[in-house]
Amino acid sequence: MKKNIFILSLVVLSLFVLVGIGYAQFENPLFPDEESLYNAAIKEGGDIVSYDTGPYWANHIGQFKAFQERYPGMFVVYNDLGSGATVARLEKESGNPQADTAYYSIVYGPIAKSKGVTQGFKPNNFDKIPDGLKDSEGHWFAVHQGTVAFAINNKLVKNIPHSWSDLVNGDYKNSVYYLDPRTTGLGHAVVLAAAYANGGDEINYSPGVELLAKIQEKGNIKGYGTIVAYSKFLKGEIPIWITYDFNAYKAKYIGGADATIVIPQDGSVTVPYLESMIKGCPHPNAAKLWLSFLLSDKGQSIFAEGFVRPSVRGVKLPEEIASKFVPLKDYEAAHNVNWTEAKNTLEGLKKEWEQKVLGK
Repeated sequence: MKKNIFILSLVVLSLFVLVGIGYAQFENPLFPDEESLYNAAIKEGGDIVSYDTGPYWANHIGQFKAFQERYPGMFVVYNDLGSGATVARLEKESGNPQADTAYYSIVYGPIAKSKGVTQGFKPNNFDKIPDGLKDSEGHWFAVHQGTVAFAINNKLVKNIPHSWSDLVNGDYKNSVYYLDPRTTGLGHAVVLAAAYANGGDEINYSPGVELLAKIQEKGNIKGYGTIVAYSKFLKGEIPIWITYDFNAYKAKYIGGADATIVIPQDGSVTVPYLESMIKGCPHPNAAKLWLSFLLSDKGQSIFAEGFVRPSVRGVKLPEEIASKFVPLKDYEAAHNVNWTEAKNTLEGLKKEWEQKVLGK
């Protein structure tokens, strides 16, 4: 009997805690419906299932911490899949959705919409996102952007490469690491950056594949991956990491890596990253709360604190962060891509990379 009373007491106490949490009032709301969304999200159980938001990518760890501190009782459940794998999983789960939101490169937002796995939602600040960086119905929208860069371990590499041609011609045996373009948005961006460096673009991607094949033939490739190699770089396992600038800056200034950061001067690309609300998601109010938080001025500022350039107009990088970037003139080598064309050529790019680089 005492055991039953104890269990009942715990249940009652839990209900009181949930009720107490679920009727919060914000002295300074971040967006108009913040309070009602939070209360509704708590009633759903407090979880937000967010696909492909690895904590060490784009300062998601900072977002998780701030979100959970502002909304007691909420908890972010995440995985780290890669953009292509995320869409494939969403499609597989479409009959019984498990995710509330998904994060991917700009090529994959329209693909996800075409698969029927997203639903429209326009958070506060949606109107402050440039037109080319959002779906008119709110099925996807950019939360930040990044530029393809080289992160170079100064302890392992003595002759710093400043271009893609340096990676082909230099003595960098078993040194270069980047993500697989068949499953990741960053891998796709690496091929496009190499294409621009070698006279191509998002339509004529073959020069990029050919350049990467030459780096492979030279024996300079260390490997390819499917998830961010941040920890491996910090441990000294990767001499030259081709990644986004925000990952490189984080490794250097937050992770403490002895690194040189280079925007390849013969060509790079700048890539927006998106969020979507998932159709039929298990926690719709939690999804709206999370997405609204990310697009709020506070959420955008948290991205900026992690060396990530916000997508919302008017939110700027803090001066102490901006001062650590490589010179702005170096970013002139980065191209703005026609992402509709890039989406249309994606499957061909994947096949050609597999054939010419992997020899399959």
